[in-house]
Amino acid sequence: MNVSAWELLRAVRGPVLLIAFGTVMALNHTDIIGFERTWPVLIIIYGIFKLLERMVTRPAPPSWPQAGYPAAYQPYPPPAQYVAPHQPQNPQGGTQ
Repeated sequence: MNVSAWELLRAVRGPVLLIAFGTVMALNHTDIIGFERTWPVLIIIYGIFKLLERMVTRPAPPSWPQAGYPAAYQPYPPPAQYVAPHQPQNPQGGTQ
């Protein structure tokens, strides 16, 4: 499994923030330090992860084939396959 550093940072950001939030809540519950003094830690951790994501290059998206779509994936048939529209006929047998 080939995981780039950018994908790894995005995958780890949520769990790290959840662990930090749990630690802050545990400190608040034990009256060691209040939540009102420690909640900026969550913003700082989020900012560090965003900064690291911007420093690491994002993986390039897959490129489309240069020769066009394969035959199975053509969105529209080529113009030669279009059928001429049906000409309505009048009751006498000719076209209008």
